[in-house]
Amino acid sequence: MVVSRDWQEISVLECILGSLNMDVAVEKDPQRAIIRLNKSKIDALIIDCDLQGTLQLFERLQRSETQARTVAMVLGGGVISADRMAESGALFAFEKPISVDQAVRTLSAARSMILDRRLRYHRAGLEVSVALSCQGRKHAQGFLVNVSQGGMQIHAPEQLDGELKALPPIQVTFQLPGIKSRLKAEAEVAWHDAHGNMGVKFLRIPPRQQRTLQLWLAQQYFTN
Repeated sequence: MVVSRDWQEISVLECILGSLNMDVAVEKDPQRAIIRLNKSKIDALIIDCDLQGTLQLFERLQRSETQARTVAMVLGGGVISADRMAESGALFAFEKPISVDQAVRTLSAARSMILDRRLRYHRAGLEVSVALSCQGRKHAQGFLVNVSQGGMQIHAPEQLDGELKALPPIQVTFQLPGIKSRLKAEAEVAWHDAHGNMGVKFLRIPPRQQRTLQLWLAQQYFTN
């Protein structure tokens, strides 16, 4: 989303973002932008510092969870100071008039960051078997419900051993469709219910296996 009334700069940004296959929404009023942030998932936010009322938008962005999932950028006349960048929480800055070359580089970097964040939290649904063990002893056999880079949800029909729930780390072993080798990870049980469902958070995965999981998840993301 671009928050600005400078249509000359907006048209440049829209052209570049369109070439990067990124949809663009434009808001002229910072208050309306705040409402839109509350109601919609915005991957990136470009704020015109010269627009009156943007200070409140910066403050709203910094004290909410929105900042964790939004790549913030600022647009302004002249060189934007480091202090102003820090106050806004922005990661990138554009000077007016916008340099097309600089904007292409900056927005390409922002797009890569957005995709990385999406993939980090993307959960792929599947049903494959998973073995759970603690201190070298097998405790349960279950089925994956979904998996992400950070963990998985499991359904284990059999009664879980109390030790499995109480003592991290546990080990989870599973095999992804299309991947020959089994993946093993140290993890902890983040939550569980009375119906055999549990959320597992990964604590440590060997780097090569972590990369295998990342690439597999990326393939699922871009093909679905």
